[in-house]
Amino acid sequence: MTSGTLPSSPSAVSDRARVLTQAVAEAARRLDLGSVVLASVIGGSQSTASRLLNGKYLLSEKSKEWEMAAHLVRLYRSLSSLVENDDLAKAWLHSANNAPSFAGRTPAESIKTAVGLIHAVEYLDAHRAIS
Repeated sequence: MTSGTLPSSPSAVSDRARVLTQAVAEAARRLDLGSVVLASVIGGSQSTASRLLNGKYLLSEKSKEWEMAAHLVRLYRSLSSLVENDDLAKAWLHSANNAPSFAGRTPAESIKTAVGLIHAVEYLDAHRAIS
């Protein structure tokens, strides 16, 4: 099996890979992140992100995509704990933010880089701590 492609036998894939892949696909759908943005966030190609969203690609545990996908899921979980529903989460993600971490950009723009994704997660975690 080559890294990331679906194996012929479902038992050949770890449960962890299935769970994270499904979680990141669901988070991307709920946050209205298409394959182009998802590719930027996780550090893969647009075609890989498209296959992931369509259930035809599994993340590899020892990859940078895995690490970034885990942070994206963490961002979604933190954000969903702060707002009432996915519409509010999407609105926050796609609206300009004047906090120093975002400097007037939308969080969706910021999370396209590793540093921006980590800052967004830390920003949300800090707000969870005080709420």
